Amino acid sequence: MRDRSVMIFAEQKNGVIHRVCYELLGKGRELADILNAELCCAFFNAPGAGGGARELIFRGADRVYHIESDSFDLPDESLYAANLAKLIGEIKPEICLIGATSFGRSLAPRVAAAVGSGLTADCTGLTIDADDGGLIQIRPAFSGNILARIKTNTLPQMATVRYKEFDEAARDPLRTGEIEIVDAVKPLRSAFESIIELGRKKGEISDAAVVVTAGAGLKKAGDIEMIRELAELLGGSVGASRALVEKGFVSKDHQVGYSGSRVKPKIYFAFGVSGSAQHMAGMRESETVIAVNTDASAPIFDIADIGIVADMYEAVPVIIKAVGEI
Repeated sequence: MRDRSVMIFAEQKNGVIHRVCYELLGKGRELADILNAELCCAFFNAPGAGGGARELIFRGADRVYHIESDSFDLPDESLYAANLAKLIGEIKPEICLIGATSFGRSLAPRVAAAVGSGLTADCTGLTIDADDGGLIQIRPAFSGNILARIKTNTLPQMATVRYKEFDEAARDPLRTGEIEIVDAVKPLRSAFESIIELGRKKGEISDAAVVVTAGAGLKKAGDIEMIRELAELLGGSVGASRALVEKGFVSKDHQVGYSGSRVKPKIYFAFGVSGSAQHMAGMRESETVIAVNTDASAPIFDIADIGIVADMYEAVPVIIKAVGEI
């Protein structure tokens, strides 16, 4: 058995594995093969919350460290961090990758602090240094104007990785691997006394087939409703530029770009979006881009499949009416 290992944290909710984990398994398999290392997963879930461990094997893991405990029925980052840090201390992986989801971004620094390791956040690329075998962690810096290449001198080399950056690992139902049951570390007292789910999102913007985005051309917060109406008619999600998030018009989870979410929808509408490099880096892989802007020289038109020089306040109602009549 190989002593070296690459570890993936397999995030789940109610037993459903987040798809970023399959992307990490694809990239992790590549890194592990270069290092001649074992690819393993840390998978924690509550009893009765569904399977998952075997699915991780099908997706490329050689070994899954599975902890099943009722302690994991709540998203308590401190509890997850304690268990993951203990597992890292025992397994001693060279690399540990965590998805840069809302939960992962909260979990990773806790784990890094507990194991005394560095952490590179929001990576968009990972590769192995041919000279020393170290992990090169690539992430955008200065609003996406440059890509920083980072190496850490602590082990494990830890990074959070953005969703939709890598292809998912192919599924092979005939693939075999080991599932190792591990005992949970139970805290003396949970960080959660009670929790109330205030609402459910329809899904992450990164998963949407249609994204309707508003940019700085949106004049006031209430006007986002016409964008929302069009998105709902098309069965899509509402996107926003960083300018609207900073103004407080919409929440951060709607932001598209390097400092927000990366999207790859079939159709991407950009209303009043000028097209900064930071924004376009988050949506340029959309299949069809439809842009509406009053400025004919706006950079967004350089990558748009359909460009309309018009006021969004005139264009959006017309499109809503046309879609409603279909």
